[in-house]
Amino acid sequence: MAQITEDPYEVLGVHREATHIEIKAAYRKAARDSHPDANPDDPGAEARFKSVAVAYEILSDGQKRENYDRFGSVDGSAGMGDGVGGLGDLFDAFFGGGGGGFGAGFGGGAARGRTGPQRGPDLETTLRLDFEKAVFGGAQDVTVRTAVACDTCEATGAAPGTSPKTCETCGGQGQVQSVRRSILGQMVTASACPTCQGTGELIPSPCSRCDGDGRVVEDATLTVDVPAGVDDGSTLRLTGRGAVGGRGGPAGDLYVHLNVANHAGLVRDGTTLHLEVPVSVAQATLGTQVQIDTLDGPEELIVPAGTQSGWDHRFRGLGVPRLDGRGRDRGRGELVAHVVVETPNDLTDEQEGLLRQFAELRGEAVTPPKTGLGKKLRSAFK
Repeated sequence: MAQITEDPYEVLGVHREATHIEIKAAYRKAARDSHPDANPDDPGAEARFKSVAVAYEILSDGQKRENYDRFGSVDGSAGMGDGVGGLGDLFDAFFGGGGGGFGAGFGGGAARGRTGPQRGPDLETTLRLDFEKAVFGGAQDVTVRTAVACDTCEATGAAPGTSPKTCETCGGQGQVQSVRRSILGQMVTASACPTCQGTGELIPSPCSRCDGDGRVVEDATLTVDVPAGVDDGSTLRLTGRGAVGGRGGPAGDLYVHLNVANHAGLVRDGTTLHLEVPVSVAQATLGTQVQIDTLDGPEELIVPAGTQSGWDHRFRGLGVPRLDGRGRDRGRGELVAHVVVETPNDLTDEQEGLLRQFAELRGEAVTPPKTGLGKKLRSAFK
């Protein structure tokens, strides 16, 4: 097992019982703070950035974290002090120059001690959705800046007409072993090959388009299948839709954060939709029938005579789909129509007179009518 020279918990500033979400959040902050582009005058920034990346690589992998917690080392990976090799270059390729759709995001490289092409990093982006699209779901395109396989060299990294060759130092294994003595006897330590940086191959004639990396960075438009019932702030994980790894390495994941627009009349609360329906005093008193607009089309709302402001009616099955843990539709919630009785403030003299007669017949005390100057002033401001 490779010896870790820095405690990954201390590097990320998290406690040993930290959850995966806490570790991910700490990594994102530490990656932003330590990135060389954000610290151009600090010569130690690159080393800290690489340490942060390796610390996250250990703590985000359940098996590696368990091995570190038990033995203080990670089986088959390089220590914090060595073997990171091209990991910093990999992150520089994506974070350098303020690269478009990349966050200081979710790490994604595979262990450096592993033979062969490494897994590409995860990406994250934000997708803005219309209110109706979030409720009903459907396909939605999103453009991200990502790494794709170089078509010039077919992701090999070698110039056309040439091919990679096996690393002589490690014999293509991507690892070198060393034997050291300890109080427990001889111990064999495996670490990434320093010649090929763990890939097992060397590129004598690099591809001119990708500089031997086997991938290029460009904008790509992807189609996201949005499940019905997603809410603002939700995140979709698209497995294998992130950036590809170098020299034919598998792609990471894409995390799509959803930003849902508000609706002009509807307010969402979980799977319930709320709608205010204004009616006049006469309509509330005598009853009426009102047509309301729902996401499923027009519906008729019967307002009984004597309805008070705040009375509501529930339309079952016209709310937001309920999703189970796997994102499957389990029926829909309700649409609640709330009646709001509006008091008129623009009565004509005739209407006011009739209303005063009504109040008198009911024996209700009201403010006396304005006369003279007061009436003229009130008319002037109508």
